[in-house]
This record gives sequence, C-alpha cells and structure tokens, in this order.
Amino acid sequence: MGERDVHVPVLLERCLELLAPALARPGALYLDATLGLGGHAEAVLTAHPQARLLGLDRDPQALALAGKRLVPFADRIRLVHAVYDELPEVLGGERIDAGLFDLGVSSMQLDEAARGFAYAQDAPLDMRMDQTRGTTAAEVLNTYSHGDLARILRVYGEEKFASRIASSIVREREKSPLTSSARLAELVRESIPAPARRTGGHPAKRTFQALRIEVNRELAVLERAIPAALDALRPGGRLVVLSYHSLEDRLVKQAIAERTRSTVPVELPFEPPGSEPELRTLTRGAELPDAAETAANPRAASVRLRAVERKERRTSE
Repeated sequence: MGERDVHVPVLLERCLELLAPALARPGALYLDATLGLGGHAEAVLTAHPQARLLGLDRDPQALALAGKRLVPFADRIRLVHAVYDELPEVLGGERIDAGLFDLGVSSMQLDEAARGFAYAQDAPLDMRMDQTRGTTAAEVLNTYSHGDLARILRVYGEEKFASRIASSIVREREKSPLTSSARLAELVRESIPAPARRTGGHPAKRTFQALRIEVNRELAVLERAIPAALDALRPGGRLVVLSYHSLEDRLVKQAIAERTRSTVPVELPFEPPGSEPELRTLTRGAELPDAAETAANPRAASVRLRAVERKERRTSE
C-alpha cells in the first residue's frame, strides 16, 4: 500500500491535545466527520479507551479501508457512508463530546491516479469523492458555459486567468470531449502567460482545486455542516477543524465568530444569564503548522487549525 502505510495524520498531537478534555468523560462520543484512512480516529480511540467513535466519509473506499484499520476497536465504533452535512440525520438527536473535520481531498484520493484529482498524473477527469453518485469533472468541463466555467475557476480557484482558461477549455471540447487530466493540465499551462507560470507552484493547481470543489459541492456542504456540528456539541464539548485553503477557512471562521461574539449591548455593564456567547475559542485565530510538522508531513504545509469549546451553561442565582 506504500504511502498509506506511512501516512501521518495532519497535526495529530495538537488535535489530541485539544480534544482530550472533552474525551475524558466515560463513554464520550467522538465524531470524525471526515474519517479518511482513520489515522486521527485510531489515535483518539487508543488514547481514550472509553471513547466511542462515529466516523463519516462520503468515499466508500476510504470507509472500507478505515474499517479494516479500526477492527481492534470494533465494539466502540460506528462507521457511516455519508457526507458530513448529513450529520443531523446520522446523529438522530444524539449529542457529541468532541469532533474533528479534516477537510479537503484525502491522501488516498490524491495518491490514486485513477481518481483524477492529481494534475501531475494522467487519469480520467472524475474528481468525485463518492464515485457512486454525482457529476464528474469531465461533465462539468464539457457541459458548463464559458461564463460558468470562468466563475468556478475565479471563485473556487482564485484563478486570475479564469476567463482565458475557460476559453481554452471551450475551444478544446469543440474538437473532442475533454476527458484527460493531463490534457487539462496542459491547456491550463498554455493559457497562463509564461511569467505567471514561473510562480505559485504548478499552473494547474488552482484549476484542479476549483473543479474538485464544484464537483463535490464542498463549500455548500461545509456551510451546512459546521453549524450542525456546533449544534450537536454537549456543554464542555470541543470541535477542531483543519482547513487547507482560504475559502474553507473563511467559512469556518465565520461560523465560529457568530457563536463566540457577544450580542449584549455595549452599554449594558453585565451579561444576563443565557445571553453570553455559547462557544469560546481554544486557538488565537487560525493555528499554522510549525517547521517540524511541515518537514515530517508536507501535506500539512497549507493547513489552518481552529478549535472551539461549548461553554457550560450558567444559571441565574
């Protein structure tokens, strides 16, 4: 299995540190909303022998692999094939003590060329995290209008040359359907002026990111999922979110800010019981990986970590 065998979960020790107080309760329920290969989950279950796991993943292949990895904990785990915005239906009213979102594309999906996520390897343009349903990247590229393609690249990829790339895609598909990740990467490279190609990594990186977000509806799903997870936290419960690009992190930051900001008028000299913010932040802004983390795990380079705790309710005397 190669890379999977040596896969290191991102910011593992920091995540364990932040979640530990909430997982110390007997029978604590830990939500891993993006189970992936189960690295974070395995560490949590090992460190907290009384904790229970609810693991979600939209990728059936990842779910199966994580299930094999977590066999030693079989009596304490429940794994569900679901997208994380389906959390309220999965929980059915149950509350969680701790939770983790490790967003973006998983190591397994990047490493398997046939999935079409990697611009450095030729593969069919799929990019679905759940290959049992949904629209593929090829369908997006071959059916969306020039305007829609440019909008996706500009908004989701923050691509300065979105319109030029969209024009190249439209011209290409008029000759024959665009189905190859290598051909798409070549089109993007040809569409970007040479001086711009020499900075910012691979020229196709932003285009592939934008397509992945569109295909999997990642931002719309996240916008629903984070508030649902915050709603599900017990008093004293904690949630950690790992984001890998600014669009994700912005949504997470906004969802947290809405619940950590006081709504009491500034002229009022005290906070009436029940009016204080329901959450407190555990990090000062977004935490970034240190040099040691990035050296040990290059995929952690762009991560931003945010964590919150639901406050214990204060009652009036």
